[in-house]
Amino acid sequence: MTKVFIDGSAGTTGLRIYDRLKERKDIELIRLTEENRKDENARKEAIFAADAAFLCLPDAAAIEAVSLSEGSSTVIIDTSTAHRTSAGWAYGFPELGNMRSMIRNANHIANPGCHASGFISLIYPLVAAGILKKDAALSCFSLTGYSGGGKKMIADYEAADRDPLLGAPRQYGITQQHKHLKEMQIITGLETAPAFAPIVADFYSGMEVTVPVFKKDLKGSVEDIKSIYRACYDSKIVHFEENADDGGFISAAKLSGRDDMVITVSGNEDRILLVSLFDNLGKGASGAAIQNLNIVMGVDETTGLVLG
Repeated sequence: MTKVFIDGSAGTTGLRIYDRLKERKDIELIRLTEENRKDENARKEAIFAADAAFLCLPDAAAIEAVSLSEGSSTVIIDTSTAHRTSAGWAYGFPELGNMRSMIRNANHIANPGCHASGFISLIYPLVAAGILKKDAALSCFSLTGYSGGGKKMIADYEAADRDPLLGAPRQYGITQQHKHLKEMQIITGLETAPAFAPIVADFYSGMEVTVPVFKKDLKGSVEDIKSIYRACYDSKIVHFEENADDGGFISAAKLSGRDDMVITVSGNEDRILLVSLFDNLGKGASGAAIQNLNIVMGVDETTGLVLG
């Protein structure tokens, strides 16, 4: 029986992790009362008592929680931005390179960001295969459901008297300082971060990340890209689909409520659209965290996940 503590179980990511784990017979959840869930000593005791602890916290609180864990043998899986490019932390996207092995042997695992997961899933394999140069100047736009903004944004979108402007998609991160950009560049090995346009829209969960590329910037063809994706992504959790559209449309909510990811390629031979579809709370957050826990535990990676 693996003992698991969720530090920050009241947030959207923590709640989804709890929902996925609560029925599992191979896991014992360590829970704090409402009165002591923010108490430093109680949190430290829970971390030390656990075999693995999820940090579903803001960056500063996650850094504090890591300091509380010092001296323990607890595996830390941090869902915040704080440690995603830090030395000594395994990056929690096991489908890429040798990351699965690193995760399996790590004491500190940084869960990827939601937007970053989509971008990295598309670009990492192409850079690794040499079909896309590291000096490529890329753009990326990402459609996400409003649950990615946490409890306050959810409340804003679901309020009876909400702002009418919330009925239309809203672009943000317009200063090009989005917190996911650092890992998007460093994990893929790109020399320059992409021009990034994240967009939140009036649906609860789901994500569609698109990276346009031109043929002139590739050392290969559309079919070469598809072959790379097929070889890289052949599991139940991340898989390539030749035709993922529905009558010429691709909905960002296509995988809402699920923990898997679909990679597809659209466009034509000259202007190519690389597309990653998933749930911002699934493979973009909680689902990825549970997959990483499963790897640490040595059980089937799909255990406890909701897959298509």
